[in-house]
Amino acid sequence: MKTRHGGIALICALICFLAFFGNVALGAAGLGAPMGDVAEMLTLFVAALFFVVGVLAREASADDGE
Repeated sequence: MKTRHGGIALICALICFLAFFGNVALGAAGLGAPMGDVAEMLTLFVAALFFVVGVLAREASADDGE
C-alpha cells in the first residue's frame, strides 16, 4: 500500500488546530483556557507550518506523477 507524501504533516496540522480550537472553545464557554496567549499563538503557528509542509509535499508528489 502506498501512502501519500505529506499525510503525516497534515495530520499533525489537524491535531494542532484541534488543540487550538478546543482551547478557544473552553475559554469562550467560561471554563478557563488551559493554554495562555503565547502557547495558543504558537499552537496555531505550528498548525499553519505543518499545513504548508503537507500541502507542498503533496504538490511535489503530484508533480512527480505519483
